[in-house]
Amino acid sequence: MQLPVSNVPQAIPARAEPGLGESSVARIGNTPLLRLERMTSDFPHVQLLGKAEWYNPGGSVKDRAASNIVSEGRRSGKFRPEQILLDATSGNTGIAYAMLGAAAHFPVTLCMPENVSIERKRILFAYGADIVYTPAADGSDGAIRAARELSGREPGKYFYADQYSNDANWRAHYDGTAEEIWRQTEGRITHFVAMLGTSGTFMGTARRLKELNGSIRCISLEPDAPFHGIEGAKHMASAMVPRIYDPSLADENLGITTEKAYAHAIRAARDEGLLIGISSGGALAGALEVASRLAKNREAVVVAILPDSGDKYLSERFWTESETRTDHQNSRRSASCEW
Repeated sequence: MQLPVSNVPQAIPARAEPGLGESSVARIGNTPLLRLERMTSDFPHVQLLGKAEWYNPGGSVKDRAASNIVSEGRRSGKFRPEQILLDATSGNTGIAYAMLGAAAHFPVTLCMPENVSIERKRILFAYGADIVYTPAADGSDGAIRAARELSGREPGKYFYADQYSNDANWRAHYDGTAEEIWRQTEGRITHFVAMLGTSGTFMGTARRLKELNGSIRCISLEPDAPFHGIEGAKHMASAMVPRIYDPSLADENLGITTEKAYAHAIRAARDEGLLIGISSGGALAGALEVASRLAKNREAVVVAILPDSGDKYLSERFWTESETRTDHQNSRRSASCEW
């Protein structure tokens, strides 16, 4: 099933005759579901599957929401041709907007915390986005306040996309991500796990999966403390809660420590050959906790959203810190599985 968000290229003039190849934005969605076998060696009756969202052209799950927001904005007339797209972002949605803006030729202004990874800053610069940096201590909420202020001063100049309140965010996952997972697991999924940021990925996917099979358990994940190092994730109790977030949709909500997210990102690289980002590491930490709670010999298919790859975080120190490395080496020595 091709995602409706692929309608975004409507902003690009159509060719008189079809050319060879395809546009980059047409590759949004239909990402692979990857088996993680070594990480579940202690749970032989559990199949752990990761939705590899870095296969999207912008490199993250946020391509889905951003492209649907742009497409719906154009369709509804709220995003007029003369306007600048404006939004707050911790990085990945901004990269998606910037990529789409470059492809469809509309300007993009982004408000984002100044402490996002240097890789994200360079990618945004490459796409030509205009960046307004906000204080690191204010986190993503500071970026939201800055975007609201900028939009309020010059409302006609900007289309304020507001990914935290825009229903096109979660609908991208309701129509796309959930349907893909259902098809790829042949309807055998028993548990769905995803980190919370804007909450759009979890809201849309869980809502549709519950309609397809009400017995699927949907577990949301968030940082376990207000101050954390999981970029893009929100600690809901201390943050500005997105309008699209509905906590009642989750069967359970688990707190994930930054240290566990780091450790599982490293473990995925060394045990599975997957270079994943920090929030992806957090998702795997949550998925393995879910697996550990299942009754012995209970068959389960656990699907975790892996929002992006590790290439945007390679400047982070945790990859090479001796304590993390030593802990991982010790765990490998005690592992029973073999190549």
